[in-house]
Amino acid sequence: MDLIILTEGDDDRFDFNTIVIGSIAITVVLLLLAPMLMVIGKDTSYSAYESDSLAQLSEMRCDLGDDLDRCTEDSNNLGYFTANTMSTPMLVNDWKDPHRTMLVIVSPEKPIDETAADAIYDFVTEKGGKVIVAADNTNANRLAAKFGVSYFDKPLLDQNQHWLEYNEDDTIKDPVWQNVWSVASVENDVNEMEAGAARKGCSEFQISNNDPKSCRIPVMFRSPTGIRFEPTSEDLPQNNAETQREVNILATASSSAFIDIIGNGDSSDVRNPAPGDLALMVRIDYPGIPVYDKVRGSAGFGGLEEIDVTGSIVFVSDDEAFSDRLWDFNTAALTGMRSSCEGIVESKCWMNEINDNNDWNGNSVYFQMLVHSMMEFDNTQLSSQIRQDNSNFRIVFDESRHVTGTISAPFVAGMSTVVLLTSNTFLKWLVVLNVGLLLLVSMMVIPEKENWRHIFDLTRFNQRPKKLDPSTYRLRVKQSLFTKVRVHHDLTRDQMASKPPAEVQAMIGDPRLVELAYSQSRTYSPQELRQLMIAIRKWGKTN
Repeated sequence: MDLIILTEGDDDRFDFNTIVIGSIAITVVLLLLAPMLMVIGKDTSYSAYESDSLAQLSEMRCDLGDDLDRCTEDSNNLGYFTANTMSTPMLVNDWKDPHRTMLVIVSPEKPIDETAADAIYDFVTEKGGKVIVAADNTNANRLAAKFGVSYFDKPLLDQNQHWLEYNEDDTIKDPVWQNVWSVASVENDVNEMEAGAARKGCSEFQISNNDPKSCRIPVMFRSPTGIRFEPTSEDLPQNNAETQREVNILATASSSAFIDIIGNGDSSDVRNPAPGDLALMVRIDYPGIPVYDKVRGSAGFGGLEEIDVTGSIVFVSDDEAFSDRLWDFNTAALTGMRSSCEGIVESKCWMNEINDNNDWNGNSVYFQMLVHSMMEFDNTQLSSQIRQDNSNFRIVFDESRHVTGTISAPFVAGMSTVVLLTSNTFLKWLVVLNVGLLLLVSMMVIPEKENWRHIFDLTRFNQRPKKLDPSTYRLRVKQSLFTKVRVHHDLTRDQMASKPPAEVQAMIGDPRLVELAYSQSRTYSPQELRQLMIAIRKWGKTN
């Protein structure tokens, strides 16, 4: 049987290991419990993969291109390749063909941080990616600010442009100024459209052929906030005119709209700002971004050649505009909404803003055209084989910004942490440095011993390569005693050796240990040596 010899240094190492192991255990428990505690009692909303309420995006996902069992036969299934990201949108720049990929961020329930905002900004401006951001608060402001856009944090009320809901007996529910409508353009700035184009509704032919030029479509919002755009240095004419970005206000509230900061619904209250230029949707395009993709008749490397694409981002002031409640008209009708606004006297009527095809048939009509317009379908440099198949274009729903279930929360939080550490260059090298420091500390804590076999594997401990000679047990225990006495009294080896036996015996004090140190005739069994080792461990704490 082996006898393990410990010194005070060994005690310190065991204390250190206990602290490390305990810290790791506590950290793991907190990582598991904290996300669960944060989401207990909360339901996931605005998810493309939930259909338990009208505040989800499942109908949008089904219409754009998902044929899962939960999608109904009425779904359009436009054939886009749909997916989701559950960790973080920081991975956008690592996706395949980012210029043919759209990231959809609807209702960010957690603020978009600076690192993710930088990644999404690069995705749009350098990779030619497409992004739709829909929020009714300031959670998206870090990202929006990089494009000169800002969200208010309170609801927008509009006395002149609000839609009505009806009871089952056709009576009108109390008008709510937060139910805002607008007549939106897909590509043009509504403030700069010619009168004829502004008055023209998109015809059935234009809708079926995805040709939204010079026409507008009714869009409904439910409790939106306001959006402000302020030009940045990128909008100055002298800044590289060839690649200067294009900014278009796609939808606005009426001039009577105001932000209900105080919460009293009073448009005359000076504390409720009413600037008169509140936007509901803003589109920003970055043309002329060089990327590599397939071109018809290309003889380039791997069939790829450089082409110019357009990076696009659209900011929407209401997440519920994409919800199942407003996406499809048949679903909206169940909640008391109507396609027509004729006869409404409490508010202006969107049907009076445009002449042709002015019924509201669900927000899907508008947003499907918007998605098609943002993609590269009109890019004649791109291979027609790619442009003719919608499955070559990807739509990724950002599920990382929603509250998740109690069971899945630790997994999502863990995935987010891994992606955060591996996607950010600074954090990645910081992790590498910490691992190196951990190995260095491990080598410094473990002393050199000739009969130790050093294996750099922190997940297991290995036995010594050979057993100790039993005849050396007593000598090793005796050496441990003298080492502990010397260290306890802060003596060097030479100072300890020069001490007379009587003085050393007085320093030891314990008769059993004195006998171990100086008796020549006394013999010990392994069990007795173990007991003496226990006494040696306790010696420094009692003397």
